[in-house]
Amino acid sequence: MVANYPGKVRFVSENFGASKLAERFGVTRYPAIFVDDILIARPRDFGFYGEGEKGGRYTPWIKNAASQAKFKTDLAHMIDLVLAGKKEEASRERADTRGIPDEIAALPKFTLTDLAGHPLTQEQAAGRAVLVEFWATWCPPCRSTLEWLGSLKPKYGDNLAILALAVESPEDKVRETAGSLSPEIHWAISNPETARAFGDIVAVPTLLLFDRSGKTARVLYGAPPDLHEQAEKILDGLVK
Repeated sequence: MVANYPGKVRFVSENFGASKLAERFGVTRYPAIFVDDILIARPRDFGFYGEGEKGGRYTPWIKNAASQAKFKTDLAHMIDLVLAGKKEEASRERADTRGIPDEIAALPKFTLTDLAGHPLTQEQAAGRAVLVEFWATWCPPCRSTLEWLGSLKPKYGDNLAILALAVESPEDKVRETAGSLSPEIHWAISNPETARAFGDIVAVPTLLLFDRSGKTARVLYGAPPDLHEQAEKILDGLVK
């Protein structure tokens, strides 16, 4: 897109978690697209799963040329408005993106079948703190977090329920990974409905923490160096 505007448009990539623009607009996930300080698209606009998604402006996104073309057209339109000195008009067109929370407020209802063939629902975690990790077999940073999850059960015991939900991954690879790690974790393959219920998972790893009442305590995206330390500090408070 930038190449279409030689000398007029510059592309800037900001590190996740270190963007003042994202903080200003309350965007807590990625990707988020801005033209100057106008929020053009947020994570929910793209979604994670390609089939059946209705809520996002550019969904289905994965391998869908029409959705991707629509995004490019909209982005070009906003760039053209800003370059033409019509920034206020561009801001009005995207005013609906302000003030919309990206995170869910509580542990949602879901029904899955774990890798052992047993039902897995939110009711099974009632009265306990809950950790939900969305991961994928093709995600290298996910592996270290999955290994770390195995160390939590001995520390927190029955005060904590741990769910590792795989997305966009072949079942045989999911079983291979799960089989090499802790059996204390509830392993399952997420369907699109469950991923959307958790706020529409747009990137992995995504780690969600809920208190004993089911209220969202924290959502952690990506794999920063202190991810496990952050999570355990929160868990220490949740299981008291």
